[in-house]
Amino acid sequence: MRRVMTNSVGFILGFSVVFITLGAISTEIGQIAAQYKHTLAIVAGVVIILFGLHLTGILKIKALYSDTRLHELKGGSTPIGAFVIGFAFAFGWTPCIGPILAGILTLAAAQDTLSKGMILLAIYSLGLAVPFLLTALGVERFLKFYSRFRSHMHAVEVASGGLLIALGILLLLGRFTLISNWLSFLNRFAL
Repeated sequence: MRRVMTNSVGFILGFSVVFITLGAISTEIGQIAAQYKHTLAIVAGVVIILFGLHLTGILKIKALYSDTRLHELKGGSTPIGAFVIGFAFAFGWTPCIGPILAGILTLAAAQDTLSKGMILLAIYSLGLAVPFLLTALGVERFLKFYSRFRSHMHAVEVASGGLLIALGILLLLGRFTLISNWLSFLNRFAL
């Protein structure tokens, strides 16, 4: 069990390095392109809406159904090997998670500091890490749960697509700050 957890952490660190680096690069590019912020926000809004339409099944983007597999990559039985596989996994799996990742990278590009962009992608990586860690802790229980949950995956994709469409529309209309206003309004009730 300890070895599985150690290798899982190595795997998670591997894909986290890729995603956090993508966040840093997006933020840097976003800062350079700040003078075109309004135009880029419109383009980003349209792209996010397209990805949302893809997730809902309304619009099929064939490129997002492909992935790159590294079958020859060996060494997953050590923490360093697991890190390398996690690193490679991030590149191979990126098309599968493209719509959501693209949305988060777009948000990272709009950040005013490098650390904020990196934090966004670190949280994203953490969100991906939790299922892997839970799986490592209880593979058998997870497989039983997943076999029951699999029938709901389409509903999750459609809901995620709807959320992306809403975010894209807010970005397109220049009303993205409504989210922070809404969250601060909810925060008042939580206290």
